[in-house]
Amino acid sequence: MLFPKTLLSLFYFILLFPTSTSAEEQQPQAQNTNPTLKIGVVQHFGQKPTDQLILKAQPGDHLTLKFPSPQENKQLHTETVILKIGVQPLPEPEVEERVVLSTHRSYENAEEDAQKWRSLGLEVELAQPDRWQVWAKRSVYNTPLLRRWLIDSLQAQGHKIPRLETQVLTQKPIPYWTAAGYRYNRNQLEITTPQNVIQVSQKPNDPQPLVYGGSLQLQPDAYGTYTLVNNVPLETYLRGVVPHEIGAWPPDASIEAQAVLARTYALRNLRRFEADNYHLCANTDCQVYKGLTEVYPSTDQAINVTKGLVLTYNNQLTDAVYFSTSGGVTANYNDIWNGEPRPYLKGVIDAPNKIWDLSQQNLASEPNFRRFMNLQKGFNETGEFDFRWREETTLESMAAHLRLYLKRRNLPHSNFNTIQKVEIVERSPTGRVLKMTVTTDQAVLEISKDEIQSAFLPPISTLFYIDPVFNPNKTLKGYVFVGGGFGHGVGMSQTGSYNLAKLGWSNEQILRFYFPGTQLQPLNSVMPFGN
Repeated sequence: MLFPKTLLSLFYFILLFPTSTSAEEQQPQAQNTNPTLKIGVVQHFGQKPTDQLILKAQPGDHLTLKFPSPQENKQLHTETVILKIGVQPLPEPEVEERVVLSTHRSYENAEEDAQKWRSLGLEVELAQPDRWQVWAKRSVYNTPLLRRWLIDSLQAQGHKIPRLETQVLTQKPIPYWTAAGYRYNRNQLEITTPQNVIQVSQKPNDPQPLVYGGSLQLQPDAYGTYTLVNNVPLETYLRGVVPHEIGAWPPDASIEAQAVLARTYALRNLRRFEADNYHLCANTDCQVYKGLTEVYPSTDQAINVTKGLVLTYNNQLTDAVYFSTSGGVTANYNDIWNGEPRPYLKGVIDAPNKIWDLSQQNLASEPNFRRFMNLQKGFNETGEFDFRWREETTLESMAAHLRLYLKRRNLPHSNFNTIQKVEIVERSPTGRVLKMTVTTDQAVLEISKDEIQSAFLPPISTLFYIDPVFNPNKTLKGYVFVGGGFGHGVGMSQTGSYNLAKLGWSNEQILRFYFPGTQLQPLNSVMPFGN
């Protein structure tokens, strides 16, 4: 139990400042198998004073703008609206403050760290102002006294990374638009159309505006800025994901497997942006989503063929992760992320035939790994881009990138001057680098798992080895990273799935290959959504 001497005081504080639960939240609800998702399609709107959004109806249609007014909710009808950012002076300075407990490259590791803090008695929430962060829950630690008490308690317990972020505001950004000669300043706006199709661009004469089905809503986020949220049914959402994650040209079974994973992933991750009051983002931190901008018969067909199907393990939604290219072997869940292992996320040799036996030739062995990386033929990805790669970098470049990484995570020794040596000290049975050490002029630093790709610029996966590069005078100049694959490596290789589909494998066979022990099932009303 964390803070045994002070936990009772916290209990009394929580009694004084209880969090409310609505009647709606208390009532169990039947689940819709085609629920409406809230997708943050434009995040951090208002971060720059030049930010703007241009919303247009389709020809022959119109936008309906709904927003709160002093008397009642107001409605306006227009074909186009331009949202801009103004500055609203505050009558008195406001203090914006939060306790940041940790910072992470991935949501998976942030969530695992959040669980650790919860087990120690803290109430926390996940946020993404830039990188993923674990915050002390703002509704609980809601006064300066409580926040400072928490930081003091953490420091007394030896926790050095948590920090208090404080900003004094004298003004705040607020969206506005002009219609019929009036300027409207509102921090919330709902946009609908009779045809349920809205075009969005962020600059005039944008040659590639995005088009979204459903409705849009501009709403505040947790960072003093705003998010444009697309409210869209799940199956319509998939039309904007599948072609942008895997393309429209692979064989049918490959696209169908992608559709199942995209559907499963969305439903399992509905709580990802709970702090901002929406479900998912529209970029690679979630799934790439571009609305109805580019839809294709092949991807629409794959979505329809697999309609309602999800990937399960013991009747639970799987962690349906995927990536570009494996480099010949996929990763175990814990090769990349912390937390409870997923039995169905086990490393497999990414080949249709048995060309390497991991049980006999473990890739944790450096000689075995280097021999494996010299193999080129027989894999699903043979000849594909990023199957094998080689990148050289200098000590100076590595040092600059590492310093930035340490500062962003509030880690010690971020002011070091030089790197003297870099080593791989631990590798997983699937060959992924689990731990590296960096000897600097100040200390020896350890970098682990997926953080390696943030701390060092060259590797596009953690499947690599390094060799030193020397100057003519035989002093160390830098390192060459020799590796394979692109992405985290856990789950399905999109590139690998192309080959299996070409060989005649079905979408179900492809999914079982990359997710051993799983089942393809119809989504049902008792299957729990969310993490």
